[in-house]
Order: sequence, then C-alpha cells, then structure tokens
Amino acid sequence: MGQVITRVVAKPSPPLKPLTARPVVLPARGLSPESAAPAVTGPTAAERLDTPKLLAARHLAVRACPYLAGALYAMTVVPSELAPTMAVDRFWRCYVSPEFVRATTLPDLAFVWLHEVSHLVRDHHRRGEVLMERSKHHRGPGSPPLDPEQPERERMRLNLAMDCEINDDLLGNVPLAAALGLSKPSHAFTHRQLTNGTLQVPDCDLFEQYVRHMTPSMLSRIRWLDCGSGAHGGYVPWELQDESEAPISEYEGAAIRIRVREAIKGAPGRAPKGWRRWADGHSEAAQDWRVLLSGAFRSALAVAGGATDYSYQRPGRRTSSLGGAVVLPSLRRPLPRVAVIVDTSGSVSDGELGSALSEVAEIAKAVGVGGNRVAVYSCDSAVHTVQTVCSSEEIALVGGGGTNMVRGIMRAAAASPRPDVIVVLTDGYTPWPGESPGPRVIAGIFGKPPNRYSEESAEVKAARLPPAWVETVYLR
Repeated sequence: MGQVITRVVAKPSPPLKPLTARPVVLPARGLSPESAAPAVTGPTAAERLDTPKLLAARHLAVRACPYLAGALYAMTVVPSELAPTMAVDRFWRCYVSPEFVRATTLPDLAFVWLHEVSHLVRDHHRRGEVLMERSKHHRGPGSPPLDPEQPERERMRLNLAMDCEINDDLLGNVPLAAALGLSKPSHAFTHRQLTNGTLQVPDCDLFEQYVRHMTPSMLSRIRWLDCGSGAHGGYVPWELQDESEAPISEYEGAAIRIRVREAIKGAPGRAPKGWRRWADGHSEAAQDWRVLLSGAFRSALAVAGGATDYSYQRPGRRTSSLGGAVVLPSLRRPLPRVAVIVDTSGSVSDGELGSALSEVAEIAKAVGVGGNRVAVYSCDSAVHTVQTVCSSEEIALVGGGGTNMVRGIMRAAAASPRPDVIVVLTDGYTPWPGESPGPRVIAGIFGKPPNRYSEESAEVKAARLPPAWVETVYLR
C-alpha cells in the first residue's frame, strides 16, 4: 500500500510506455463475444482514449483531494465504447469512454474522477446490498426504503441517492471547487447536476436517507447516469467478466479505505465535512467479534461457576489434621447452566445464526459446559421451541415473524433449574426488559453499533442499544 501503482488497460502514446498494454475489446457480462459489441473496424477504444488528458485530470484530482490519492492511484483504467461516461465496478476498475474524455474539460474530468472513486471508498455497492436485503425483510412500520420486486428501477434510485451524497460534499466545498478550477460545466454537468438542490429534495447526510425522496417520476425526467456496479451493485453490460485485469480484492479495498480514513483524520481541516463524518464513522479499530464474545462468555461463566457449594463427596483438606474424628466438607464448583435465546425473525439470516451458534457451542464445550446444561430457545415475537443440546448440529430453529426478545429472556429466567448465563443472539431490532431478570445477560448483536448519521430513526437506534445491565458484543 505504500507504493503508488498506476494500472491502465490501454495502448497510450509513446511517452507513457510503462502503461502500455494490449488493446481491449470489452465483452458484455453474460453475452457472447459476437453480441457484446459491434465489430471494430477502426481504432479501438484503447487507441482512441486520450490517456495523457485522463491522467492529467487524475493528477489534478489528487492535488485537490490528497487524502484520496491512494484510492485514485489504485483504480485500473479500462477504455470502453459501451460506457457512456465513466463508471466503476467493485474491483476498482474504472471504465472510461474515449468520447467522454475528448468532450470534457480537464477540471470536469478531475471532478468525475473524485465522484467515481467516492463510490468505492464509501463502499456504496455493499451498503446498497445491505439496504436491499433489509427491505426484503422489512417488518417495522411504514414502507421499506426499496422495492425488491423492482430491482432495476431501485438501482437507478440508489445511484441517484448515492450521487447526491457524494456531490453534496464535493460541490459544497468552496476550496475544493477552486482547487479544481470548476467554472461553467461542460459535458460533466450531467454528473454535477445531481444534488439535493437540483432534485428539490431535503438535505440529508447519507444515500440511505436520500433514497426515500427519490421518486420514480424523477427517473423519467432526469438523464440516467450509470456509475456501475461499484455504486449500485447491479448488472452493467460493459463491465469485464474476467477478473484477471488487476482487480482489487475485498480485503485490499478495505485496506485502501483505512488509509483514506487515516489521511483524513491526520489532516482534518483539509477534508469536507462529509468526508470527516465518514472517517469518524469508520474510526473504530477492527476487532474479531469471536474473541469479544468468547471473553464475555468465559467471564460470565467464571462468575457463575465459582466454587461456592460444599460437598462431602470429597473430604476437605483439613480433615486429616483432625485425626479422622471429624470429616469436613470441601468446596465444589458446580457447572453453570446456559440459556441461548436465538432471534429467528425474518431479518436475521441463516448464515449469521449458524456462525454465532457454532461459536457459542465451541465456547461452551471449551469450558466444560454441555449436555442438558445448554438450553436453546427459538424466539421471534414468541418463544417457539426449547431444546437442550450437546452440539450446534442438534439445533432446530423455528420462527420467521416479528421480533421480541423480552419473551425469550423472561421465559429462560423463569426456567427451573434457573440458568446462570443468558446469551441473546439478535439483530438488535427488539425491545428489552425494563430491568435485569437475575442471571447475567450477554447480547450478541449482528452488525455495527448504531451510528448517529445512519438513516435509522431515533426510536430504532434506541431499540438497538441494549440496557446497561446487558453485556453487548457486536457480531460483524
């Protein structure tokens, strides 16, 4: 990550020999090579691309936003006759139209560079997928933010909302506009016009908020600009199906975002307010939730399972000193009982549940808790099943409705014999008991802690924050 690498899939002019590569003809994903694009009889897209102008625009973008330098230089340039302007995929490949580069001024090209890399740095494609999945399992009041039955239309709405999130920061920063030399817009005006002001929607912080204001009627009267799967996450015909053209992996992309975050936090006065907000929201250190859950679980079992009871099954150590006249009891450590409340509502995926349950089972096994001392409760808006299990393979989960972990917690606390520790595995969208039920409670919540800038309402954020007496671990 410390070395600046330029990847260009093109055939540039002689002064740029380090960037020389074979000409590229882009096949459409899912189509045969014959139907993907018309036969090339003249110069290819790679030959027609004005590479020096494109790279000069990137250099101008780096000078205007140096905290994005690592992300800009990590992108791979792919010339394309099918891309209308510039677009990105999730592998950090930037598809560039030669005609768009020719018709656009240098400052506007620099702006589009910053616009497209913002989609990748802000992880828009993954956030869009999360929002779509949440809409599929919407259980709360009101309508979901997206309609899963209209994926193509909803990707357009997502892209418009994402563009507003980005342009609010880029165009609202006067020093940045001055550094780019933006004046009268040219071809790139179609990129710059997508703001909350031009669309006449309320000012928001995130695209998850903006998307609720993007009505279908807007799509019919505004020219559609597809920023690629690196933005909305959907199918795009001009993107490469082959992953051999130096793609950036998910882990490399995460490392780039960390570098950008550190650069912003290292010089906070240089970045716009929106970028500083983004860096603050991603400033927590990455920690393995399995380690955190294991520590909380072991700590609770150590407290609950201490040597607290007397037994005559084994004489105390001082019995021999009394000459056998008196037999003293010894302290013993009874094995604790564990109750696992599993959120089986529709908003929790099978993969999340399987991973967390396996981890709980392994931890319990490691500390010697097993057999009939582990009870699993399937609970959505009601408790459906109660099982005593020895391994995660024996668990059968029932549910799929609403979410109310209060019923599961109170049911487990009232069981006889009473559990010493209650572990709740949930997505957090649930009410909690008003006071501690008695046993120690550990909540494993899928996802990140609620963010003050998220699209969630204050009521939902409050619901996702368990009471102080609950030891909380976020499983992410």
